[in-house]
Amino acid sequence: MNRVTFTLNGRSTVAVVDPHKRLIDLLRDTLGETGTKEGCGEGECGACTVLVDGRAVNSCLYPAPEVEGREVLTIEGLADSRGKGLSPLQQAFLDNGGTQCGFCTPGMVMAAVDLLRRNEHPTRADIQTALTGNLCRCTGYVQIFESIEAAASATNGGES
Repeated sequence: MNRVTFTLNGRSTVAVVDPHKRLIDLLRDTLGETGTKEGCGEGECGACTVLVDGRAVNSCLYPAPEVEGREVLTIEGLADSRGKGLSPLQQAFLDNGGTQCGFCTPGMVMAAVDLLRRNEHPTRADIQTALTGNLCRCTGYVQIFESIEAAASATNGGES
């Protein structure tokens, strides 16, 4: 067993993990952060996307011991810390119909956070490229693209 100390959604976290445990299992089963979803378990669908040190990763493939000393951000960590509810990006997904069944939504939102941190004014092509690793079976993607565009227009980055 390995002891890992890292920052999860802005708070210092310590956990004991098996050397072969995946990050998604640490988040969901050990720490109770169930917003991150497991779809395929093979890194193909993007439902499990979280940010590690600001970059999108598939948590179903990411070894849990590798978070030692890192910052992990999940969908739960996006809510407005001032108590005002959802982040502008999350709200844009609601306002623009970017969710339907909701299963892919956490991964889509986290991939969009990664994109908007790197590119505050993405084109539709930029958004499509950034979401290449994320699958949605309900929306046809148009509402997802529109949600990200709306968040980028409204907040110059979609997260503040």
